[in-house]
Amino acid sequence: MNIQAPYSLLNLIVAVNFLLVLRAGQLLSLNTKNNDSDFLDCLIHISDDPGSISRVIYSPNNSSYTSVLQSSINNLRFTSPATPKPRFILTPVHESQIQTLVYCSKKHGLEIRTRSGGHDFEGLSYVSQLPFVILDLKNLKSVTVDIQTATAWVQAGATLGELYYGIAQKTRNLGFPGGVWYALGLGGHVSGGGYGAMRRKYGLAADNVIDAQFINVHGKILDRKSMGEDLFWAIRGGGGSSFGIILSWKIKLVPVPETVTVFAVDRTLEQNLTKIIYKWQYVAPKIDKDLDIRVLMFSVVNPSTGNRTIRATFDTLFLGGVDRLLALMQEEFPELGLTREDCTEMSWIEAVVIGSSFTNGEPLEILLNRTAMPKNSFKGKSDFATNPISEDGFEGIWRFYNDQIEAGMALLVLTPYGGRMDEIPESAIPFPHRLGSLYMIEYLVVWDGNETSPHISWIRRLYNYMSSYVSTSPRTAYLNYNDLDLGVGKTYAEAKDTWGSSYFKNNFNRLVKVKTLVDPGNFFKHEQSIPPKALMS
Repeated sequence: MNIQAPYSLLNLIVAVNFLLVLRAGQLLSLNTKNNDSDFLDCLIHISDDPGSISRVIYSPNNSSYTSVLQSSINNLRFTSPATPKPRFILTPVHESQIQTLVYCSKKHGLEIRTRSGGHDFEGLSYVSQLPFVILDLKNLKSVTVDIQTATAWVQAGATLGELYYGIAQKTRNLGFPGGVWYALGLGGHVSGGGYGAMRRKYGLAADNVIDAQFINVHGKILDRKSMGEDLFWAIRGGGGSSFGIILSWKIKLVPVPETVTVFAVDRTLEQNLTKIIYKWQYVAPKIDKDLDIRVLMFSVVNPSTGNRTIRATFDTLFLGGVDRLLALMQEEFPELGLTREDCTEMSWIEAVVIGSSFTNGEPLEILLNRTAMPKNSFKGKSDFATNPISEDGFEGIWRFYNDQIEAGMALLVLTPYGGRMDEIPESAIPFPHRLGSLYMIEYLVVWDGNETSPHISWIRRLYNYMSSYVSTSPRTAYLNYNDLDLGVGKTYAEAKDTWGSSYFKNNFNRLVKVKTLVDPGNFFKHEQSIPPKALMS
């Protein structure tokens, strides 16, 4: 009896502790349910149209919740059961519903993650470690084109494809220098410094924004005049989600010729690729600004030898006819060996369709189909080359792709700058990668399934290898290819020497000042959002 007593006492203590933990869990669950109920009540009571907002709010108890959540998740890495899920999803059909959401989220302690197209590399537009609600803007997608003024108002939930299609329905003489991937949402694409095949001619999408509608932390709708030039500067390349919610952009449309020319020419290591790529670095950033020669590289199996090799596709848009293009290429880049048979003349909007990887004669209406392309898990990173990479440097890259390719499908994209990109000052908008940047490097690894470690470790090793060949002090990166490996943190000290300077260079401090003015309490935040001055310690 004396021997067993301590064990009985121990069992009693364990049982009491278990009950306390269980009770705490039940109370936490009850508090969560009560808070969720209070949040829903807030939405209904504050809304000008309670019936309308109730039809566009989804909770986990709703049968459509999962399909709505996953509809705009384009990185399947964030669809695993372990990924945090939102308490609610709001898919507004009117701006007033967003104003209601801002008020009630602040009152009940819920973060807002705003999603326009869902292509966020790190899932920050639809994942949070804190209780949160997703604001999905997919229903706010109107495109209004004014041919007389060569402008358009486009809502943040519209895709690039919907914008391009809307322009083409009115005219074939105007376009917009947005991204090549048709399914990107305009809200995030523009506010993050989105670029496309006409950047060397006209700059970034954000360089061609002339007004905006925006909801601030107080739920007020502002335009350029009422928000002021500092905030208008910040949301064009500084990431709108740090400051509030982008509702729509007024954009300046740009002239496009009646005929453009495209080509996609493949070259492999066996066809002297290393020397061709080396020469490309000297040509692509300096050539006529009507010409964009982007390079996409994969590791493939050579069918003749059975060995792995590198295949590079020189993917090109030229704002003009084939005769002028051939003369230009023969003079500036004969090493590529371009022929007339490689080239196709077409309209700009037809080139947009092909640029989005629709190469089987699909009609223009394919640009309206948001789900035409398959989804995968992926991890991306970025760099900027300020000096040409040596042939030995490229040989090292090939070894990563050919000898260490345990990572699934890996892609390396080289995007040349120069032209108009060199002419716009670094401080014109928050996007700072201008004169001195020869080209941007995108590293991307894609795989099926949710397992991440071998793929992500591979791309991190490649990124480490590239440190000797890219920009330094800081090593710069592109905001729309966000990368949490660069660092996370809510304070100025945590951000300024890591992702803050990498994405924005000297523009980071001005962004902090704007944030402090418009959202000093840091309501709009995520893992790499701009911190207010109050958090500068």
